[in-house]
Amino acid sequence: MLNAKPLWRLSGLIGCLLCLMTACSLLAPKFERPTLSVVGVELVSGNLLQQNLRVKFNIQNPNDRALPVSGLRASLSVGGEPVAQGQNDHAFVVPASGNTDFDMMITANMAMALLKLANRMDQNADSIDYDVSGTASIDLPFLRDLPFHQAGVFSLKGMR
Repeated sequence: MLNAKPLWRLSGLIGCLLCLMTACSLLAPKFERPTLSVVGVELVSGNLLQQNLRVKFNIQNPNDRALPVSGLRASLSVGGEPVAQGQNDHAFVVPASGNTDFDMMITANMAMALLKLANRMDQNADSIDYDVSGTASIDLPFLRDLPFHQAGVFSLKGMR
């Protein structure tokens, strides 16, 4: 004879878990993606092959809770070629519904970028593509890495 008590308990436990998961999903706050923008660039040191740049970023947090950032990694490609990369491992907090500026050192190979620009100008191109991408490490439960990506076009019209 089959004992129905363990089946009742199991189905009751599953029902409770489903109700709990539904309640959590309804109470979970909505999270809007922060925006990251470059505020300034300063050449710190360099030579023909490698340049060290201090890039000032601004991050805007549209959410109603503070955003603890534990690090940031970024890379820049011009014309499909990687020309710069860097990282910031200094933690900072972006206030709720606010913004903050932070600096990051980036190592660049501007010789590669200049070769790409010269090649595009020789082809009488009006523009060249660029791509900035990376990841912000966030110190919140259920949200560890926040990828960002921005692509655009540099105009070459005034450079000839």
